[in-house]
Amino acid sequence: MPVEIGYWGIRGLAEPCRLLLRYTETEWTDAVIPITPEGADSWFKGKKYNMGLDFPNLPYLVDGDVKLTQTVAIMRYLGRKFGLSPSEADVTKGDLMEQYMMEVRLALGKVCYADADQYVEKKSEFLDKLALRVEEMGKFIGAGPYVLGDKITYVDFLALEFLDNVAAFSPDHFKTGPVVEYINRMKSLPALKKFYDSEDCTHKSYAINSPKSQWPGWPSKQ
Repeated sequence: MPVEIGYWGIRGLAEPCRLLLRYTETEWTDAVIPITPEGADSWFKGKKYNMGLDFPNLPYLVDGDVKLTQTVAIMRYLGRKFGLSPSEADVTKGDLMEQYMMEVRLALGKVCYADADQYVEKKSEFLDKLALRVEEMGKFIGAGPYVLGDKITYVDFLALEFLDNVAAFSPDHFKTGPVVEYINRMKSLPALKKFYDSEDCTHKSYAINSPKSQWPGWPSKQ
């Protein structure tokens, strides 16, 4: 049975998992849950507590007897499965970048899912720190070509998606520099380029966040 990833019909916290699987060009199942009342019922009243998940949540992964939730746990598992784990020499740096990318994405999430009366203030606080964050990440990545040097790892798919999210939120911070070059390199990998260029590319239709958030991050229609 192919790997199954379950998540809402947005990019959100599942998209790094989806990108990694697209990169491997292996068969997998994208178990999309529509963001509709019916979709919500199918998850909350149907699958959530009936799948044998230890900590029922989205995204989830099912791979034979393996059943996981939590984005990082899923990414680490896929890294091991497809030979995309950091080398022993780089595992500490991989852990660091993994956690930093989650920190950045969750910080963006706190802005996008803020109450309406707090959105402007939280956005300003996030943007005040963003230039330094981008500078630090640029120094960490350097010439790459990947976040840990010559070997692509699961951490790259966290970095690609979450940096792409932040770049969509604040394009002015991503005009030039090592981070922009890194994003472009990753998107140019043959399997990923095929996805991004395809008519079926979900990034042309999916929001980054929930449509009900303060900033859904709908794709540009240009």
